[in-house]
Amino acid sequence: MTADIKKETLGFQTEAKQLLHLMINSLYSNKEIFLRELISNASDAIDKLRFASLADESLLEGQGDFAIRVDVDKDANTITITDNGIGMTREEVIDHLGTIAKSGTAAFLENLTGDQKKDSQLIGQFGVGFYSAFIVADRVEVHTRKAGHDADAGVLWESHGESEFSIESLPRDTRGTSITLHLKPTATEFADDWRVRSVIKKYSDHIAVPVEMLQPATPPAPEGEETAEEAPEPQYEAVNEATALWTRPRAEITDDEYKAFYRHISHDYDDPLTWSHNKVEGKQEYTSLLYIPKRAPFDLWNREMARGLKLYVQRTFIMDEAEQFLPLYLRFVKGVVDSNDLPLNVSREILQRDSSVDAMRSALSKRVLDMLSKLAKKGGEDYATFWKEFGQVLKEGPAEDMANKEKIAKLLRFATTHTDQADQDQSLDEYVARMQEGQEKIYYVVAENFNTARKSPHLEVFRKKGIEVLLLTDRVDDWLMNQLQEFDGKPLQDVARGALDLQDDSEEGKAEQEKLEKESESLVERLTKVLGDSVSEVRPSARLTESPACLVVGDYDMGAQMRRILEAAGQPVPDSKPILEINPAHPLLQMLDSEQDEARFADLGQVILDQATLAEGGQLEDPASFVSRLNALLLQMSKA
Repeated sequence: MTADIKKETLGFQTEAKQLLHLMINSLYSNKEIFLRELISNASDAIDKLRFASLADESLLEGQGDFAIRVDVDKDANTITITDNGIGMTREEVIDHLGTIAKSGTAAFLENLTGDQKKDSQLIGQFGVGFYSAFIVADRVEVHTRKAGHDADAGVLWESHGESEFSIESLPRDTRGTSITLHLKPTATEFADDWRVRSVIKKYSDHIAVPVEMLQPATPPAPEGEETAEEAPEPQYEAVNEATALWTRPRAEITDDEYKAFYRHISHDYDDPLTWSHNKVEGKQEYTSLLYIPKRAPFDLWNREMARGLKLYVQRTFIMDEAEQFLPLYLRFVKGVVDSNDLPLNVSREILQRDSSVDAMRSALSKRVLDMLSKLAKKGGEDYATFWKEFGQVLKEGPAEDMANKEKIAKLLRFATTHTDQADQDQSLDEYVARMQEGQEKIYYVVAENFNTARKSPHLEVFRKKGIEVLLLTDRVDDWLMNQLQEFDGKPLQDVARGALDLQDDSEEGKAEQEKLEKESESLVERLTKVLGDSVSEVRPSARLTESPACLVVGDYDMGAQMRRILEAAGQPVPDSKPILEINPAHPLLQMLDSEQDEARFADLGQVILDQATLAEGGQLEDPASFVSRLNALLLQMSKA
């Protein structure tokens, strides 16, 4: 880049304008966080240069001592953060500071509520740290030069944080970036040396790079004493510990330091729910520091979202979002893994083929599941918070991680008929402990929502017999149960699938069932004829005590919930018809059995099928015909 390129004035991307508006109107409740964000960005820039210099040492330009410097000028009312990291080209400046080049931006903005507290958490999750500068500054200058480029490739970016920014060429002798904030009258405290030192100690003590400030000025010599003819060169001193936190012994690290490091790597504004710091020695040598967040990011369900751990090799930063170290169902975990075994030139492709990575992935997965098990055993609100935020993601686990299927199953939580509350707070272990004597299966019902589930006609015989049933309403539940299949040696049984084994096996009970089937033969035959291809079979029910009829899925057919998901996604759905089970003892079925008018019988039969479809939360193929039949029947009743 040459210096003959003139100054340009450009407009911010629309999304960036919206974020700037939020920042300038003090969306963050804690203004000092801007310094943490800018120092964190500077640390990342140094990490990137460290990694790039492994392949091209000339990028260091003969100067390999990395540092971040923070300078304050009380008279000018400015604060400047300077790093000697990777720097930026003109194009990168425009891309990074004029736009938000991050997937999910639209979804992020749609999630903004206008509630400052909630929105500040969301912005933290989105990770737009640079824009936080405008919380305290009414003008921001960024002077930068990419490592390895000539001095005249320097670039100056400037903005008042409104609708535009300017960019021009400005030579810079050193690589890296300087950000100068011209502070607002309400933020003059951040031009004070001791105030800034306290913020750095509070938020950036764990940064592995020295964060330096000028040593306090030496007081003037008393009158009459001799002074040096020339003032000494200004001396900088490290304000932070400048030691990678995960390399320190656990006993020396406070909870507050662990929490501060979490906020640094995650850009979250909440504390984590829990964490685990572990050093492995032996056949493999690596250190991991893993965190469970308190809140789900807005783009958790975007499978293209950046995810994974920060990877270091021998304390050297290699990459962000190394997704190879944890399975997809644990994508909410934040943290760092530092390996002594992997090569410094490791790439994502190498990680996918390295057997040692597979072993680390297995061990780290178990460690996360152990963290969650400990959190669950503690009781209280923490695990309930985790489940509310990440429970549906964890439900992906049994299909993805067969080796840990039982561990994951113990962490699952469900609503059940035991409490009849919508809260998913009952474990499978608790269900098994409450099972009736002789009960061999774990029963569940899948429905579109909680009310549909708890009022399902399929539960009638279970309520009568006092048998607990899991009430499943998440979109992933039908698929989950097909993958899980059993727990603690007990099969999982969908109460709306196939024939139930709850009949009375006594001689009297068998005789009663045979009598019921015999007496309903004619009704079953007539209904089978009038319903035709709408159902695969009509049969008397052993599961109904109050309702006239219900729909049952065949043993090997796809469940209604899974069918709806595939249909909504435009996927082909296997052709299958439900089974209609009827309750011959119900007055409506007895009336139907005695109906001599075949046309009226056909209308009533279709109404019963449609009611059964609605009761399970299904959609009618022809709602208008249902309404027409029902109205005609009501009119006939009124004339009777």
